[in-house]
Amino acid sequence: MLEKQINQDIKESILRHQSEKLEALRFIKTAIQVEKAKNGLELLTDEQVIKVVQKLVSQSNESALQYENGNRSDLAEHEKVMIDMYNTYLPEQLSIDQITEKITEIITELGAITIRDMGKVMKKCTEVFAGTADNKTIGSIVKTKLS
Repeated sequence: MLEKQINQDIKESILRHQSEKLEALRFIKTAIQVEKAKNGLELLTDEQVIKVVQKLVSQSNESALQYENGNRSDLAEHEKVMIDMYNTYLPEQLSIDQITEKITEIITELGAITIRDMGKVMKKCTEVFAGTADNKTIGSIVKTKLS
């Protein structure tokens, strides 16, 4: 399980004195603990852990953007390093071309024509792209295709 791998990596990072990696892993571990407490679970599935890590990536992306806007490139760079660490626990992300191709197939399969069909297309896309594509990217492509 991914959660057990993260715990093992924390131990290794402590032994190897890898402070940046350890910091990222501790953020992941804390987010997992919060998710478990929120849902009353003892262990999270790999899919749930992936969603937690994706949320951390999204938050770090937003933080990095805010830091860059505030002329704090040092903090923005730190967030980008954290994102790289988080991404090691996510499945390989699909390219824009791959996402667009699959969305076209889903739109055809569902018979979606107008922007009103975006909800059902997004629901299907969320299932299909779980962990392999960012929902913002998916949403923008779907919106463009249905407009």
